Amino acid sequence: MAEQTVANGVVSNGRNGPNDPSELPIIVIGSGASLRLSPSQAGIKCTVFEKQPSQARERDWNMGLHWGAPVLKGLMPDEWWSQIQSIQVDSHVPTKDEDTLSFIHGTTGETMAAFTFGPFYRLRRSKLRALLSQDLDIQYNKSLSDISYAADGSSVTAHFADGTSATGKMLVGADGARSTTRKCLLGPDHGAIHRIPYAATFVQRKFPTEKALYLRRFHPLYLAAAHPKNHFAFFGMQDAAIADDPSSWTFFYYISWRSSLEEQDATTNWTGAQRLAQQKEFAKTFCDPWKSAFEWTPDDQPVWYLGLTDWDPGAEGHQWDNRGGLVTMVGDAVHPMTYQRGQGLNHSITDAGKLRDTIVKIVEGGYRKELVDGFEKEMIERGGEEVRSGTANTEMLHDWEKVMQSPFFKKGLKSNLK
Repeated sequence: MAEQTVANGVVSNGRNGPNDPSELPIIVIGSGASLRLSPSQAGIKCTVFEKQPSQARERDWNMGLHWGAPVLKGLMPDEWWSQIQSIQVDSHVPTKDEDTLSFIHGTTGETMAAFTFGPFYRLRRSKLRALLSQDLDIQYNKSLSDISYAADGSSVTAHFADGTSATGKMLVGADGARSTTRKCLLGPDHGAIHRIPYAATFVQRKFPTEKALYLRRFHPLYLAAAHPKNHFAFFGMQDAAIADDPSSWTFFYYISWRSSLEEQDATTNWTGAQRLAQQKEFAKTFCDPWKSAFEWTPDDQPVWYLGLTDWDPGAEGHQWDNRGGLVTMVGDAVHPMTYQRGQGLNHSITDAGKLRDTIVKIVEGGYRKELVDGFEKEMIERGGEEVRSGTANTEMLHDWEKVMQSPFFKKGLKSNLK
């Protein structure tokens, strides 16, 4: 019996432990991109608990998938992978085997660097989440408050803010950068997200046809720039809804800057209009597409602001007890990183793939603690290095004297996999 074997292998503290008649599921906290443990392929019974009230989100953005693509393909049925084109920011333009992405001077528009690689996928977060959520048992409005463990090491229980609980053979925290799982494992201090002195305000906006065509001619997918005033900028597509109707296209753009924690705290109550006015002021000395895009953005356009954060799983005091392999974390829960080098999704997907492989080995009779320890060791080394490299990259991209020495320029979008 496939599920009985799974229950035996995961619940056991050692090899081929005693039967577990309850056949408990694996509990996944959070429904981010790293939730996919491929239950149908590995015979793994999972239940996902998500704190949001539904799959719909107020905000949507896009993410770059490149070196992590083969892992994602391996985590889903072939017929799902065939839909990957449909969840891109522009589903009408086939993905090239190779593409060249340019990084330009923020005031002159001159190319500072160009990276040729591929294939490169620019995916809508909401559509990727919907694709990966198929066939999963997801329970919404479930906010984790605590985790407890059976005395004999056979199970783990998630306790939720609404007073309910769920028991499983393993718990996987996939609940994002401000992970409650991480705080449960490490406490409110060591488990808290680390704020860093950089910030950005994001805009998503449609434009009339002529303006949309003008803005898109700079690059069909996205464009990045460094500015002598120590600013970094991004401009790209969010959704090309109707291929032959440019007025239906939604663009995604922002300017980020060095912002002390004192400044961030002092502006906590700023309105969206104040955030946008600040961005417009920054954009006045930028070249296009930023200069025109911000000029053409109405003053009452909704925006969202974000102070940048990270959390290094390799830092002192950040090593958690996985309780003999009963509990672990993946994705932004374990290695939240800055986004200027586009590595987050690739690492999260890699975590999911490696965890799936680890669970299969446990199912086959492997020693749970040894296997989970090995999984975490690789993830912490790989993800921790990327967190540190990503933050150093963010610092350099906002320092005109050092920008050309940043990992973005040195490595482009290449992975740090050995």
